[in-house]
Amino acid sequence: MSYLNSKPLVHGLAELLPDDKLIFDYPSRLADALARQELDVALVPSIELAEHPDWRIVSDACIGCIGPVLSVKLLFRTAPEQVRSLALDEGSRTSAVLAQILLHKQYGLRPKLTRLPIGSGADQVDADAVLLIGDRAIYNDDNQFVEVWDLGDRWVRSTELPMVFAMWVARPEIETDSVAVALSSARDNGCRHLLSIAAEQSEEMQLPLEVVEEYLCRNLHFHLGSDQLRGLESFYQFAAELDLISEPPSVALHDCSIFHS
Repeated sequence: MSYLNSKPLVHGLAELLPDDKLIFDYPSRLADALARQELDVALVPSIELAEHPDWRIVSDACIGCIGPVLSVKLLFRTAPEQVRSLALDEGSRTSAVLAQILLHKQYGLRPKLTRLPIGSGADQVDADAVLLIGDRAIYNDDNQFVEVWDLGDRWVRSTELPMVFAMWVARPEIETDSVAVALSSARDNGCRHLLSIAAEQSEEMQLPLEVVEEYLCRNLHFHLGSDQLRGLESFYQFAAELDLISEPPSVALHDCSIFHS
């Protein structure tokens, strides 16, 4: 977990899991480590469940939105309907698929894809549209672009369903009962302390406090309930229709016995 949006999910987690080693990194890298069996449980991009259908959702904590998300942006250098090339932030996996879904739903486009390395700015790639995620998207100067899409907002308005960008999953052989409780408790603790987290992160990131407060308290949604599961199912279905995944994974409520809607 290496983005601002994950801070509320891990608030006090070390104290709740004193015997476990916590690794902090980008969710895409954590997914790779989980696949290599270097980790037991990880906060991973939600699209990873389609690549690893045996992984289990182990907490009702997630990173999602029910409207504008602020940290997932598609930046256009040309009119959206004229996009022929799309640069995808290397830190993105769920958002990379989401951008392609929305461009196809809106305009029937399948642009040529290029990569934007983690740590690079939008000005370092030559493409008609650039996907930025995480803290870089919050920092970015949007005024230099023809149009900017907030992909959380676009998804919610298009489907009338929440969007889930990342969630806690585990390998199938891992016993997770105690971890599941800790992950949900850490999320609850983080949500009770959003203002103090915002103040701390505002100073550390040199961002205006009101921006960070709005982001953590208004833009993000940290509970994975029945509406979010329906949003995931819709997301996977659209991805499969575009052959971005082989088939939609099962997201069954029996995998989520501690969930609240």
